Amino acid sequence: MYHPDLLRHPESCPALVLNADYTPLSYYPLSLWPWQTAVKAVFLERVDIVAQYERKVHSPSFEMSLPSVIALRQYVRPSEYPAFTRFNLFLRDRFACQYCGDPRELTFDHVTPRAQGGRTTWENVATACAPCNLRKGGRTPKEAHMTLRRRPFRPTSWHLQEHGRSFPPNYLHDSWRDYLYWDIELDA
Repeated sequence: MYHPDLLRHPESCPALVLNADYTPLSYYPLSLWPWQTAVKAVFLERVDIVAQYERKVHSPSFEMSLPSVIALRQYVRPSEYPAFTRFNLFLRDRFACQYCGDPRELTFDHVTPRAQGGRTTWENVATACAPCNLRKGGRTPKEAHMTLRRRPFRPTSWHLQEHGRSFPPNYLHDSWRDYLYWDIELDA
């Protein structure tokens, strides 16, 4: 019987990694392991296989279907607050300029400029498109007659996970969909 997974190269068979409570470790970026890491974790008995691809790998004495969804046996507690990175900042602000809403040419802007004592913190940095950042320059939004759509804040990991669910990756294997809940209303 023909199945598209049978033609897949193993390199295109990543495993979705779930925590021990069967929630993804991360939505954005999606928690994926390459097939070699997933197989090694299976042999080391660190994960349980939840779903498999039709694609198999084998040695002279062993054959195994590649795991498409795996769950950690030990629960990994996510950190409460994420690291301050450019990517996490853009994710907090939903990949849109906080002055005009444009999603292109994103940079980050110090609300209170560094020249005026502003620091590089969650509470003082906002996503801005290059034109708005240039227009604002070394002034505060009030001095530049610009309005922030939302004041910068320190997000929790939960905030970023929720925002990440709004930006699913280009490819989702069918076996992953039950664990990702992309904008699906759950039955009561």
